[in-house]
Amino acid sequence: MNPIRSSPSRWLWGLLAAVGAGLIWWHAAIVLPFAVSLILAYVLRPAVDALARRRVPRALAALGCLLAVMLAGVVVFVLLVPIVSQLAPMLRAQLPDLLVGWWLQLAPPLAKLGLPVPVSLAEVKAQLMDLLHNHGAEWGATLWQSLVIGGGNLMNLVGLALLIPMLAFYWLIDWDRMMPPLRELIPLRWRAGFTHFMDEADSLMGQYLRGQLWVMLILAAYYSLGLMLFGFELALPIGVFTGLAVCIPYLGFGLGMVLAVLAGVLQFTAAGEGLWLPLIGVAVVYGAGQVLESFYLTPRLVGERIGLHPLGVILALMLFGQWLGLLGLLIALPCAALATVLCRHLLNAYRNGAFFLTE
Repeated sequence: MNPIRSSPSRWLWGLLAAVGAGLIWWHAAIVLPFAVSLILAYVLRPAVDALARRRVPRALAALGCLLAVMLAGVVVFVLLVPIVSQLAPMLRAQLPDLLVGWWLQLAPPLAKLGLPVPVSLAEVKAQLMDLLHNHGAEWGATLWQSLVIGGGNLMNLVGLALLIPMLAFYWLIDWDRMMPPLRELIPLRWRAGFTHFMDEADSLMGQYLRGQLWVMLILAAYYSLGLMLFGFELALPIGVFTGLAVCIPYLGFGLGMVLAVLAGVLQFTAAGEGLWLPLIGVAVVYGAGQVLESFYLTPRLVGERIGLHPLGVILALMLFGQWLGLLGLLIALPCAALATVLCRHLLNAYRNGAFFLTE
């Protein structure tokens, strides 16, 4: 008996797996929307199954769940409309005076340090005109190139936003028909373990989604109330947007904080109350909110349920963000949780000798 030696079929399966992984990596741009749509369908499948058990046609149930997800995304985007519509004219009207006021406050200390600074507003204007005259063409070309590249990326995102729900719809309506043949491809001795893994993954994903939803709702109420207490006029839309956008780790919180700072500075400066009150208010509300989310809400409502250590959470966010950008941040935690379940099952199989053949 020699457990180290492997049969030729195992080497063949390993070679086929390596070739398959290479082909998937080579065609990653094509595979990506199918993979994301499969994840979306997997997340929505319990809701679709629940509606189907209540005699709702499966196609209609799948369409309703997808529309609900798209509506949630639209709500988050629409929350930006009142914020931008009020901040844009205020910024256009107050920005020159704000810049002049800040320059008048910063110029004397910089001059005392021996740094060359303009001594008058006329000199500031002259230097700006000189910069525009000498570098305007270069900056314009760079801006145009950025807009072209950004526009191309935007069109790609729009295309994915239309393609992924359509693919998810077909995954959902044919899930029960496609999965049994795929399960038949699994070797018989592994089938029970695979079924157990999928049941555990289903339970874990449900717990993650429920926990994340509670975190978003609690933080939306907290940020709205906190900004209201400090007198922010846009407290409700900014607070709700920040709370709902925390599903995008770091980016949602950062964007909400920037909007709060901008809204507070413009509002309180126009009222002649200075900069300190809005800055202190944002620091207190968002600092306490980050502590609340990081040390209580997410560990209690999400982390403990999916079994991820904080170090694993940080590593997953960094890796998926590097691989897939914004989309990676969105799917990092659920994918990491599923990977944790898979590794646990593989480790148990390894300890039980499932990866070795005996002669």
